[in-house]
Formats: sequence, C-alpha cells, structure tokens
Amino acid sequence: MTYATQTDMVDRFGFEEVAQRTNRVDGLTIDTVVLGRALLDADAEINGYLATRYALPLASTPAVLVRLAADMARYMLCGGGVPDSVGQRYKDAVSLLKRMASGEVQLADVLPVPAAGGSGNAVACRAPSRVFGADQLQGY
Repeated sequence: MTYATQTDMVDRFGFEEVAQRTNRVDGLTIDTVVLGRALLDADAEINGYLATRYALPLASTPAVLVRLAADMARYMLCGGGVPDSVGQRYKDAVSLLKRMASGEVQLADVLPVPAAGGSGNAVACRAPSRVFGADQLQGY
C-alpha cells in the first residue's frame, strides 16, 4: 500500500499533468509503471523519516501523508526541469517530515514508538567531584 495513489495524483494535479510527466512517448495516457515507481520512491523517503518515530507500516494513512507523498512523487517525476512551485512543495514536505521525525510535529491518531533502549524515561546520575582526598588528611 502506498501513501498516495494514481487517483490522488490525478485529483491533485490533473490527468493531463500526470500523463505528461509519466508518459514520455505521447503524454496522452498515464504510464502506471513510471507513476508507480515515483510513488514507491516517495513512500521510501517518507518511511525513512517516519521509521525513527513510528512503527511501520501504519495501520491507516493520515491525509497529510497522502499530500506529502503526492508532492514528493510529482517532484520526482519532473526530472531535471523542476518548476519552482513543485520544488518548493517538495522542500516543504521534507521539512515537515523532519519535524515529524524529531517529534516537533505529531501525526494525528498515530502513537509514536518508545525510543530504543527502554521506556524513554532515562535517568542519569553523576557524583560530585571529591573535595578532600586521603593525602590531605595525613597531617591531622
């Protein structure tokens, strides 16, 4: 299951744009193989960020991830000629994913997994340095 689907891409960007970006022969039909590869690449990048905080795969797909995956796949389909608006949407998606990975932004209705190594309630103790040592007590 991908975060975004062909239908999501067409709903967001229009059939014509998706066809032109995926079908390099005539641009009249959607090449589902090319589109599927871009969607899977977007999923892999998203999972790279989310895996630091959430157990994957997610039980359901939050709407925000559909949007991010669509924006990222669209960027990947542009190749070398990325329009500024498409590039900015990709950068915004990555920025949001970084904030999700850090915990600054939380996915709604998805519980984060505890940090590796326990419950996340780590305690550190440090003893104060010695003020007097045995060598200083010899004269007394």
